[in-house]
Amino acid sequence: MISFNVFRTLGLNGVTVLKPEQYLQHRQALQEARWVLFPEYWQVNALVFGLGCRIFPSLSSYLIGHDKVEMTRAFQMIAPNNTPWTLIAANTDSEADRLWDTMLLPFVVKLPKAAMGEGVWLVNNRTDFERYRALTDILYVQEYLPIVRDIRVVIVGGKMVTAYWRLQADQGFYNNVARGGIVDHSPVPFQAVELALGVASTLGVDHAGFDVAMVGDHPYLLEFNRLFGNQGLPGGTAPLQEAIAEYLNGRLEPDDPYHDASGVGEGAAPSRRKMPRLERTF
Repeated sequence: MISFNVFRTLGLNGVTVLKPEQYLQHRQALQEARWVLFPEYWQVNALVFGLGCRIFPSLSSYLIGHDKVEMTRAFQMIAPNNTPWTLIAANTDSEADRLWDTMLLPFVVKLPKAAMGEGVWLVNNRTDFERYRALTDILYVQEYLPIVRDIRVVIVGGKMVTAYWRLQADQGFYNNVARGGIVDHSPVPFQAVELALGVASTLGVDHAGFDVAMVGDHPYLLEFNRLFGNQGLPGGTAPLQEAIAEYLNGRLEPDDPYHDASGVGEGAAPSRRKMPRLERTF
């Protein structure tokens, strides 16, 4: 196996670590590798489509997880009842006015590409909205859910590694640990775990931290992070590394049914995951 991220593959056996910028110098090794682990996003097309590499996380994890707009559209397609009401439009005056007239205050706005709570704001007035408009070409406007905590569900290879609450930071609004959110390891509702596992399986996402909000007994999927923080993991990174090793070592053949959605590589077969009914609530 070849890894491009030494910190996320520490403890895995049989791994050679390369710097991402060295990838062109190791074409043969990459093509012969059983797995290529944690490449940078800008490497994915060359590795998957150019060399036929099997990458981890999966191609789905990269393509869907790279952009909140694309992620939300995927959520709306397969789990509409579990996706917060979201409007996406070009940042024009007419579209901005339409979204402003449609959404109830307060509402949430996001930048398409951001993580760790960055690029997410609560809009309370038109000044907030115009300040957001100055930062983006795409308007992403989402209903505000009345919550003071959410749930992080960590999934590797179709299995839950851990799930925990994230309590709201002292500054309010943000539950992200990177923004001051507090980890709480109290039991989480099964609905949140079931939703995350179902969506991960359907989309072929095999390494992610899913963020789920509970409004009463109903779970809402906020987003997932392909490269999630490890601060809240009980037992440190050891359980995560064990889950990754078990998953990778258990998929020796390229035509494994849980192969990533690329279907690239000798003998590989595209995934045939069963789509849930669109009206289904996970």
